[in-house]
Amino acid sequence: MKSMQVLAVSQAGGPQVLHVSQRRIPSPGPGEVLIRVRASGLNHADLAQRAGHYPLPAGTTDILGLEVAGEIAQVGAGVVAWKEGDKVCALLAGGGYAEFALAPAVQCLRIPRGLDFLQAAVLPEAFATVWLNVFQKAKLQAEERLLVHGGSSGVGIAAIQLASALGATVFCTAGSEDKCRICEAQGARRAINYRREDFEQVLLEGESKQFIGVVLDMVGGDYFAKNMKVLARDGRMVYISSLGGRKVELDLVDLMRKRVTLFGSVLRPLPPAEKGAVLAAMADVVWPLLERKLFAPLIRQQFGFERAADAHRLMEAHEHVGKLVLTW
Repeated sequence: MKSMQVLAVSQAGGPQVLHVSQRRIPSPGPGEVLIRVRASGLNHADLAQRAGHYPLPAGTTDILGLEVAGEIAQVGAGVVAWKEGDKVCALLAGGGYAEFALAPAVQCLRIPRGLDFLQAAVLPEAFATVWLNVFQKAKLQAEERLLVHGGSSGVGIAAIQLASALGATVFCTAGSEDKCRICEAQGARRAINYRREDFEQVLLEGESKQFIGVVLDMVGGDYFAKNMKVLARDGRMVYISSLGGRKVELDLVDLMRKRVTLFGSVLRPLPPAEKGAVLAAMADVVWPLLERKLFAPLIRQQFGFERAADAHRLMEAHEHVGKLVLTW
């Protein structure tokens, strides 16, 4: 078989522009593997790319999809860590919405024991993002408090699960009472419904104020000033998106008085060696926790590849909790 089915985007637009097309199966180059894709995780970057709002890194395929799980179908020159038939999950720069996908060998991980392809497909992007930002950059410690905005998202749920499993106290914001209860069931000490409550008031009310060691924010906008107020001295604030606005006003005196550290991070453009190092360090900690069943990937719904447009519509509606998966 020399051709494969892919979900192509004919032009920038809404979910309706996704359509099934035929492409030639690529061959792995040096240091790469070809994966027969069984499941593909969805991410908000897919929606932004489909809509024309996410410029691709140089040399990246136009096929959507940043994470997959499946079997190694072919290995390129110099690859010794994997062989044909190995079951893996992988972080991609693109190409996951297809029957076959190329990945740098260093960006592949074995599937944790006891997990299936669907569960494995939603691990790489969310947990690598959390590990890089919350633990490697912000250096969250056990007994510290973490505040996660967008707690019901795939990254948000991963942050809640991992941080609470490693001994941190987690607070989060979410957009409904149902979402808040699910976040608490995943390990959050307190989930705050931002449509009904102000997280700054909730955390700082009364004498037992809950100052935060690390804030993981994907909202931005007017959350920035509130984050500064709830941060403890030597607090760290990490931005991974700006869904609520990219322009903020910073009072440098507040920054200095609290000795706050600000971080910003984007995972996708990192070179394979750096991504591989993040993934390896993450898996060393996260995989044993998954195999001990301390938590599990939270999948809201799976879709056959022919229903990818429906999956995108559900993600755009912001009504789900956790991850969405495409199956091939």
